[in-house]
Amino acid sequence: MIANLAQLAAEEKQNPLIPAGPELLVGTIAFAIVFFFFWKKLLPNINKVLEERRAAIEGGIEEAEAMKVEAQSVLEQYKAQLAEARHEAARLRQEAQEQGATLIAEMRAEGQRQREEIVAAGHAQIEADRKVAASSLRQDVGKLATDLAGKLVGESLEDHARQSRVIDRFLDEIEDKATKAEAAR
Repeated sequence: MIANLAQLAAEEKQNPLIPAGPELLVGTIAFAIVFFFFWKKLLPNINKVLEERRAAIEGGIEEAEAMKVEAQSVLEQYKAQLAEARHEAARLRQEAQEQGATLIAEMRAEGQRQREEIVAAGHAQIEADRKVAASSLRQDVGKLATDLAGKLVGESLEDHARQSRVIDRFLDEIEDKATKAEAAR
């Protein structure tokens, strides 16, 4: 076929689209050598680099997906821990309020008890003071009454038994009058 082309080219006027036979033969041989070199040497290296790049990209994508899954897992754990911490804080706040209410109730009860003790002690002290004052008053009034009665009667009431009877009778009369006055009110 190359020979036919060369013959046609020689017979006809040189066509610019069809190269001369020797040029066509040299071009075909050069193309075959370059193609063979690309096919044996350069093409495997290019394929190797492309495969490494594809593997790196796929590995990067897989690694990114794995990191995304891990990040999502960590986020879920964080949210769970945060919810648990909020729940624990609410529980502790509730316990503190309950303990505070219990403590306030206990302190009120203790204050009430102490107040009652103080009031009872005050009443007891007042009663004791009243008895002491009444006894002291009874003695003072008795002495004054005896002195006054002695001056009025004109005789001495030095006899202790007589003095006690007069004093008791006098104070009993005063107490009766005070009791009747209180009953009348």
